[in-house]
Amino acid sequence: MKNIAIIGLSPNQEKPSHLVSKYLQDLGYKIYPIYPKEDFILNEKVYRNLKEIPDEIDTVVMFRKASFANEIFEDLLTKNIKNFWMQLGVVNNEIMQKCQKYGINCVQDCCIKIELQKG
Repeated sequence: MKNIAIIGLSPNQEKPSHLVSKYLQDLGYKIYPIYPKEDFILNEKVYRNLKEIPDEIDTVVMFRKASFANEIFEDLLTKNIKNFWMQLGVVNNEIMQKCQKYGINCVQDCCIKIELQKG
């Protein structure tokens, strides 16, 4: 896992999405912010959706409502995403089942930063 797209990466430094993304960046991961506004967040170019990202993405971390996972599922398949992570409080069992069906590792209701800190 090297390239991580962060859906809902807020420019607000106090928001969990910003703190988690900064942590991932500090660990050496290449992050790709996905946000409807801003041009740069954490000194990285901001994209409006997964399809805009020209590079291969290993993991998508989502900081949006659970229903948004339904909207992006086809993009996960198209971009050949291997890992889909729904952050704390985000649960979508339908998408979890679809991910299993298509061989996408899926985590829900769990913080990637907390898990990485556990080692």
